Amino acid sequence: MIYRTLGRTTLRPSVIGLGTWQFGGEWGVDFTQPEVDAILDAAADAGINFIDTAECYGPDHLSEKFIGNYLSRRDRSRWLVATKFGHHFRSFLDRDDDFSLAGIAAQLDASLRALHVETIDLYQFHSGSDAIFQNQELWTFLAQQKAAGKIRHIGASILQKGSELQAREAAHYGVEALQVFYNRLDRRAEQIYFPYAERDGLGLLARVPLASGLLSGKYKPGTTFAGNDVRAKFDAEKLKRDLAEVDRLAQTEVPAGVPMAQWAMAWCLQNPLVTTVIPGSKNPAQVRANAAAADLLTA
Repeated sequence: MIYRTLGRTTLRPSVIGLGTWQFGGEWGVDFTQPEVDAILDAAADAGINFIDTAECYGPDHLSEKFIGNYLSRRDRSRWLVATKFGHHFRSFLDRDDDFSLAGIAAQLDASLRALHVETIDLYQFHSGSDAIFQNQELWTFLAQQKAAGKIRHIGASILQKGSELQAREAAHYGVEALQVFYNRLDRRAEQIYFPYAERDGLGLLARVPLASGLLSGKYKPGTTFAGNDVRAKFDAEKLKRDLAEVDRLAQTEVPAGVPMAQWAMAWCLQNPLVTTVIPGSKNPAQVRANAAAADLLTA
């Protein structure tokens, strides 16, 4: 495994992290604690030390609770734990926004309890609007929580449609890392976020590096999704175009003998500004395969 420093912080996350939205039950699988334990143990064995979760991944902090249960029985010190604030889970792919100071305070305390930790390593503004982002009282409150020891570092997970303003103003508000949508099918981050990350020394976390699994190489043109799988909500025409592009990439860019998923993650990490990619994993085998993408960086 390879580790990179997250911006100007002292955090040294593994270049392959572990995204945990799936633990909340919105990716077609309802997890049990033993299944989560097996995934996290596989991650630890592979040298992964970075977990990314959120307050709204599943009802009542479900993803965080799975992780916290695990951490309560393992060595907490070997993990870097990132979570987020700003929403309450309501139902499948349905959230209530809550960026009020009272709401954030309650969410922070609930996340600390769920995760069984005294300090959250990276606490991230979660897909909020520009107007909310520019609320100085919010950042003053987070700075106070940092001083109190509840938070080590502050980040911003920028909403999928993008926000150049949030990247441009991040350092002004004390944000030390950006979590952004970035993969071979969507390279907007290179123009919108990378210049500000370089200018201000911000860490960059690339979420959805496999384009919601499309870059795993498992799905061919014509594939559809159904049920409680978030991809069932994707625009049908865009899905068709993306799968056609994935097929083209497999034939023209992915080296022979290299699994497409590993290539796709290493592609994101070829830029040294990208600190970590955070793919989700449904089982230990996927964790081990994802971790092996780090080997491509030294080839």
